[in-house]
Amino acid sequence: MTLDELVEKGLVTPDQTLGALTTYKFGGRAAWYAEVGNIDQLTDLISAAGRRPLFVLGRGSNVVVADEGYRGLVIRLGGEFNEVEVVEGVATAGAGVSLPRLARVCATAERGGLEFYVGIPGSVGGAVVMNAGGHGSDTAEWLIEATVLDTLTGRVTTEGPAALDLGYRHSRLSASDVVLDAAFRTIPRPRRDGEQIMRDVTAWRKANQPGGTFNAGSVFKNPPGDAAGRLIDSCGLKGFSVGGASVSDRHANFFVADATATAQDVFDLVREVRRIVGERTGVTLETEIRFVGDFGDAR
Repeated sequence: MTLDELVEKGLVTPDQTLGALTTYKFGGRAAWYAEVGNIDQLTDLISAAGRRPLFVLGRGSNVVVADEGYRGLVIRLGGEFNEVEVVEGVATAGAGVSLPRLARVCATAERGGLEFYVGIPGSVGGAVVMNAGGHGSDTAEWLIEATVLDTLTGRVTTEGPAALDLGYRHSRLSASDVVLDAAFRTIPRPRRDGEQIMRDVTAWRKANQPGGTFNAGSVFKNPPGDAAGRLIDSCGLKGFSVGGASVSDRHANFFVADATATAQDVFDLVREVRRIVGERTGVTLETEIRFVGDFGDAR
């Protein structure tokens, strides 16, 4: 079955606006967009896409979609991919499950370890791909294994942290790999204690990171032995802006957008901040957020 046939059946939406699906709330349209609820629907959709580019969009919390949009197929995982359960101390979650929800489900089941996820507005799939972490912990510490689909070969494998080569905000997974689900170890912890840890994480983020603004979380990865925010701040760049995008006054590794901002503004701001920091400190910052689609200049 082709994408055009899936469009006719109402299973794929052409020319879909993507901005509302990201935390920045701007960006262009996808040539095709679909939500799938199980592995069979996913593989059928990938087969129909053929050689067209595809992108799996999670919670949209670390993504900037180009103003011109994305010329391929954008997929969101729903249905079975949003299921989570805790059995005998193992938390198993579909790739579409939000990290805060996973943390709360575990706390309710009196299982601890994943409380740090309450402060990360991403998905389980994204957490595996980027080895998401914070507050002294990361995905690699708790991951038992993840199920991964290679969209080029159709092969499904189950791999642990070592095989995934999980490091600081890194895995071996590429754009052609789709995480389907993941299993995490947990430790016994009274519900009240887990909920208190989550309240502490939430309070710290409210006190130290910009809230009530359009942003995509940490822009740059922290270089070894240092912090990207400290380097940016040391260059006097808090408040520095390009168009409607600016470096947050509260945390220099967060770039916030006003109502006039475009995706290109964010792209240009990232490029300019990286250039200035490189010239003044000798450190080349590496982006943590992802740019999807074609921008006005190569990164």
